[in-house]
Amino acid sequence: MRSGAKHTLCRRTGSCIWGCPKCPSVKRPYAAGQHGNSKGKAKGGRNKLSTYAQMLLEKQKLRVHYGMTEHQLRYVYEKAKVGQGQTSEKFMRNLELRLCSVVYRSGLVPSISAARQAVLHRHILVDDKIVNRSSFRLKAGQVVSINAQRSPAIAAIAAKVDAVPPPYLELNKEGCKVTVAREPNLDEIPTTVNLTSVVEFYAR
Repeated sequence: MRSGAKHTLCRRTGSCIWGCPKCPSVKRPYAAGQHGNSKGKAKGGRNKLSTYAQMLLEKQKLRVHYGMTEHQLRYVYEKAKVGQGQTSEKFMRNLELRLCSVVYRSGLVPSISAARQAVLHRHILVDDKIVNRSSFRLKAGQVVSINAQRSPAIAAIAAKVDAVPPPYLELNKEGCKVTVAREPNLDEIPTTVNLTSVVEFYAR
């Protein structure tokens, strides 16, 4: 898991990785530190990056976006290479259908880190059974819910969240439940990461 300030990478890239309107990068779209906004840099206050550095940065954005370690992200990529189908599509679907990703995308929690904590602390049910593995891979038709009996306060907060999940998830806000309607299409996944660069980075 990436340590340090949550939005440090957002400022470095010039935009929020999670699309948060209160992200520091909105007002300060340049890297932190005394040289972050130095003159003589490329547009946006950032030095022009090499091809490798661009691929590395996109990979880091994806890793931080999903709250994963480098080992976890590479493992998902290696699994996506196996079998038929495009690696990039399988890669993103596997990331998007991780339990913590679905909890976050549903809007039942405000951030990917909050989703991971809810899962690890046994506040999340899958088909009415406790699952405490963030990496648990969901399938179409499975129902994710907050364990209201164990965590009534979390359930009460989730019921008030005003969120519109992506089309592959069906949210029952009153019941604090989300159903995986189907596997996502690549263009439906809300992320600003250049996936081609990430795949090229790992395929080197």
